[in-house]
Amino acid sequence: MAGQSAVAGSLPGRQALLAARNSAAWSRAYLWRAAIGDLACGVVGGVVAIQARFVSQGSQPAEYLAFTGLLPLLWAVSLTLAGGYDKRFIGVGPDEFRRILHAAVSLTAAVAIVSYVFKLEIARGYVAVAMPSTVVLDLVMRYWLRKHLHRMRSAGQCLRRVVVAGHAQAVTQLTAMLSQHSYHGMSMVGACLAGPIRPSAIGDIPVFGDLDRIAEAVDHFGADTVAVLSCPEMDGTRLRRLGWELETTSTDLCVAPALLDVAGPRTTIRPVAGLPLLHVDHVELGGAKRLVKGAIDRTVAGLALLALLPVFVTIGVAIRVTDRGPVFFRQVRVGRNGGTFPVWKFRTMVVDAEARLAELAARNESGGGMLFKIRRDPRITRVGGWLRRWSLDELPQLINVFTGEMSLVGPRPALPSETAKYGHDMQRRLKVKPGITGLWQVSGRSDLPYDEAVRLDVRYVENWSVALDLQILWKTAFAVVRGSGAY
Repeated sequence: MAGQSAVAGSLPGRQALLAARNSAAWSRAYLWRAAIGDLACGVVGGVVAIQARFVSQGSQPAEYLAFTGLLPLLWAVSLTLAGGYDKRFIGVGPDEFRRILHAAVSLTAAVAIVSYVFKLEIARGYVAVAMPSTVVLDLVMRYWLRKHLHRMRSAGQCLRRVVVAGHAQAVTQLTAMLSQHSYHGMSMVGACLAGPIRPSAIGDIPVFGDLDRIAEAVDHFGADTVAVLSCPEMDGTRLRRLGWELETTSTDLCVAPALLDVAGPRTTIRPVAGLPLLHVDHVELGGAKRLVKGAIDRTVAGLALLALLPVFVTIGVAIRVTDRGPVFFRQVRVGRNGGTFPVWKFRTMVVDAEARLAELAARNESGGGMLFKIRRDPRITRVGGWLRRWSLDELPQLINVFTGEMSLVGPRPALPSETAKYGHDMQRRLKVKPGITGLWQVSGRSDLPYDEAVRLDVRYVENWSVALDLQILWKTAFAVVRGSGAY
C-alpha cells in the first residue's frame, strides 16, 4: 500500500481527478453487486419457503406466488431503509451485517402488521421459512463479497484515497497501522501537518502543506476522504469550516477522537448548550453480562469436552507413542484480578524443554523480550509441531474454562514473570478472565509484536461484549485454518 501511496501522491491535475473517479467507481460497482445479490437471495428465500410450506399439497396458491415475486423487491426496499447500501460500511466492521438483521426484523414486523390490518391470510410457516432463509443467504453473500473485496485491496485495488491531517507522529502511527491491515481499504496519498516543522514526506507519504491547505491537497491528490487526527490546532471552528469546504466535492470527512480503542457502543454524542459532547460509558466488567458470559463459557466448554473426548484420546496416544513423555503440560498463569492457576495444554515440546531454554535465549524473536518465541524451535516434537499448526495443543484449556479459571474469549493468559513487569496500563488486561482465543489470536498470533498483542488485549477489555466474543470465535476458526502465526 505504501508504494501505491507514493505513486498516487505524485499524480498531477487531470490524472488525480481520474484516480478519484476510479476510486468512486469501485464503491458503486460493489453496491450494485450487493443489490443484485440481495434480490437473488429474496427470490431463493421465497422459493424455498413455498416448497417447504406447500410441497405436501402438490400445488402453490396464487397469492403466495405473487408474494414470492414481491419478496425480493420488498427485501431490497427494507435494506435501503435500514442503510444496507451505505458506502461508509463497505468492507469493515459489523454495521453492514447489523443492518441486514435490522432490515429482516423490520420487514417481518411490517408483513405481520399489514396482514393483521387488512386481514390477509399469510401462513406463519411460510414467513418463518422465507425470512430466515433470505437473511442467512444474504449474510453469506455479503460475507463472500467482503472477502473478495479484501483480496482485491490486498492487491492494491479498491482503495479509498485519503489525505491525513495531524501531527507527524500521529500520521506515522496511522500509516503503520493501515499498512498492516490493508482490508480497511485506505491508501494514504498525502498529508497536511500541524506545527511549524514539516518534513517533505513521512515515509512514502508526501507532505502537501499545513492544516490550511487540506482542501487544496484533496484536489491535488484526487482524494475522496480526509482523516483528521486529534490535534489542538484543529479546533471546532476550523473543523467546521473544513467540512464546508469539502462539502462541495462530496469528500468524506473522518475525525479521530483523542480517546482511542473505545468502540462505538460505549460512546454517544450528546448536545449540551449547543456543543456536541462525546459521552463515554464505563466498561461493564460485572453484572448480568458477566454472568451470561460465564454461563455460555461453561456450557460450551462442557459440551465440547464431551464431543472432543475421542480427539483427546487420539492426541494423547500419539504423544505417548512418539516420545513416551507426559501427555499434558501444565504451567502457572495469571488470571482475573491477579489470581494464579495451572493452565492445561497438550505437551508439544521435549520433556527437558525448560532446561534447554537458556541455550536458545539469544534466538528470541519476541518483540520486547518479555516472552520467548522462535520459529522452528528445536525443542518442538514432530507431533507437537502438527498440534501447534492447528492449535490443537490449546484444547485442554477447555478444562480451565469449565472450572471457571478461563473464558473462551479474553486476553492471552500471561506468565507471573510477565505480569510482574506490567505498567499501570497493562494491568488493565487482568480485569477479565484470560481466554483460549482473543483479538491477538485473530490478528496474527505469534507474528504480532509484543506491544501490539498487549494493546489488543487492553482494547478487548475496554470493549468486550457477548457479540464481540461471537465475532472473535468466528474469526478464530479462519485463523486456525490459515495457520498464520502458528509456531
